[in-house]
Amino acid sequence: MEGVPQKIDRIILFFLVYTISFVVFFGTLKYTYLFLIALIFAMILRKPTRFLMNKCKINSTLACLTTNVVFFTIIFVILYFSITSISHEIIQFGKNAQGYVTSNKDKIYALFEEIQHRYNNIDPTLINDIKSYAYNFVSKYSGSIMDFSARTVTFAIGIISNLPYLMMVVFFSIIATYFFTKDMVMEKGFAKLYKFKEKKYIHIYSEAKKKLLNYMISYLIIISLTFIETLIVFLALDIKYAVILSIISGIADILPVLGVGTIYTPLVIFYWITGNKFTAIALIISYAIISAIRQIVEPKLVSSSLGIHPVAVIAAIFIGLTVNGVMGMIYFMFLVVFYNLLKQVDVL
Repeated sequence: MEGVPQKIDRIILFFLVYTISFVVFFGTLKYTYLFLIALIFAMILRKPTRFLMNKCKINSTLACLTTNVVFFTIIFVILYFSITSISHEIIQFGKNAQGYVTSNKDKIYALFEEIQHRYNNIDPTLINDIKSYAYNFVSKYSGSIMDFSARTVTFAIGIISNLPYLMMVVFFSIIATYFFTKDMVMEKGFAKLYKFKEKKYIHIYSEAKKKLLNYMISYLIIISLTFIETLIVFLALDIKYAVILSIISGIADILPVLGVGTIYTPLVIFYWITGNKFTAIALIISYAIISAIRQIVEPKLVSSSLGIHPVAVIAAIFIGLTVNGVMGMIYFMFLVVFYNLLKQVDVL
């Protein structure tokens, strides 16, 4: 029977190997991301390609070519319409945002005058300080909007100047996806690389792959849920630039501390100052509901997809965000996942 010192040695070894692997993986990601994307696409296309081969009785080359063409056509169409819609809203936002801010300076004054009139017992010096701060904020925000518009134009020019590189990335991603898909379907390459003799290691590999995919799908569902909820709210309240603001909200939802408040808070302030208090209150209620749904759904969804206890998920998220933000959260989440996995197969 294995003693406690041996178990501790195994846990320490696991911790060191996992940490080194994590650092190396993310440290080299800027060089290997193209092949990682291609590998993920190939994993998605593997089953459709096999289905096509079995049902239509065609060879692997034609089946892989067909699924790749259909898959990338769908992606390019979605990207085209998404970029067109987002670009239109960004341009309109850049044109109108400064006018929105500067034209409502008088309303900000009126708001503080109303506060001072209603609450005469408040020190006038404090009100004046708040006014001064608010006007400095508005002036700074107005300049930031212009800077944002300029940065948007610069970003667009940068994309155009890097177009040859982007085309090269897209081209090699498509080629790599095709060959990865073909290898997986024919059980070559990766299958031979991971063809372990012991069932224990086969189980570890398959479970690790499944949990990684489930983790990505879980957060994709969370982001999509936030995007859909926000889009419905913004469309119902007739808020301009609903699509781009909903996309930013979905992405911001995975950011520590800020979350969807990055979008909702400025909108609440804007609509309250401009006198549209119904919209401001509706946004506050919507923000509270969306945040509550997020806090309920995330631990349950992630824990069920990864097969670990919700408390362990909450602990990994909290400790990770405290230590090193999103990267720390990912590190501790998979530390728990792989520890649990290796514990199940009696490696630890």
